[in-house]
Amino acid sequence: MLRPAAPVTLEELADDPHPLLARLRESEPVAWVPALQGWLVTRYDLALAVLRDADTFTVDDPRFSTARVIGPSMLSRDGAEHARHRTPFLAPFRPAAVRDHFAPFIAATAADLIAAFPPDEVELRSAFAGPLAVAVVVDALGLPGVDAATVRSWYAAMVDSVSAVTAGADPTPEGATAYRDLHEAVSRGLHFQTHTLTEAEVVANAAVLMFGGIDTTEGMITNLVRHLLLHPAPVTSAAVEESVRLEPAAAVVDRYATRDTALAGVPVPAGDLVVVSLAGANRDPAVFPDPDTFDPHRPNASMNLSFARGPHFCIGARLARVETEIAARTLFETFPNLRLAPDHPHTPHGLVFRKPTALHVRTTMPT
Repeated sequence: MLRPAAPVTLEELADDPHPLLARLRESEPVAWVPALQGWLVTRYDLALAVLRDADTFTVDDPRFSTARVIGPSMLSRDGAEHARHRTPFLAPFRPAAVRDHFAPFIAATAADLIAAFPPDEVELRSAFAGPLAVAVVVDALGLPGVDAATVRSWYAAMVDSVSAVTAGADPTPEGATAYRDLHEAVSRGLHFQTHTLTEAEVVANAAVLMFGGIDTTEGMITNLVRHLLLHPAPVTSAAVEESVRLEPAAAVVDRYATRDTALAGVPVPAGDLVVVSLAGANRDPAVFPDPDTFDPHRPNASMNLSFARGPHFCIGARLARVETEIAARTLFETFPNLRLAPDHPHTPHGLVFRKPTALHVRTTMPT
């Protein structure tokens, strides 16, 4: 089938995708992008329709790269199988657990990390946002005798392995070793009620929580601090929502068409990859007026699709929001003169996970 191709490069989508996404949303809201080998959906209503319709647009496909590295999990199953994988992991992310356990833990950990900052200037991704995200995941998974540095090394190795598979290569040996180490740690005492899952399935879902809880939360914290340094405003839950709307830490999600269908009148054959641009949907002016502006008072910012919708709505969304808000508030309360360090780039980057490569800040008043 001959498809009109949108002239889009992966570099454009990684570097500064928003002008491109705006043009596509206006002219081709469902565009065939050869660089992705799939359809790119950029309009809010269409993105929402795809995310909610797991019968037509599924994650359950053998091409799903994460599943090839960690095996079946809540991330790569739909319907009853998805519920079987997901349900045993819900308890730690319910409101009471987030309020009573995680909020005090996050505040204490953030304070400890800040106390270890070097004087005057610090790079926040590596010294604050990343270590905090890892510490919370370690606590959430209840992995006995495993420190945050070890979990971060496992995570990095598995991400590299998934990236290799996405690029058409085989899973890496380092990723396989990291997954075996995670399996051993999980078998020593993961504290979820997982009697409906095999041990391999428990490990796969623990890996999914690592993927979701580390990279995206690190990105949320880093992006929020950057937005507030560029556009000073109080740290509120509304500011968190506006920040994740403007620059979602995970910019795209993948689905596969289960049957011949159509989106906005565009035929989508069975088996085709459908890439939902959360970043594009979140700046749809039909939903969010003046969409490229950071407005912490935007009344409908919480309508953003950054945590997806439908059955695959992010299991840790509540925890990620609370973690981001507490982290930023602790940081700005400790350093009321916090400001961006000069001569360091801080533009977000990334095709899938978007955040600054580094965020250098000054913590003291200039002399």
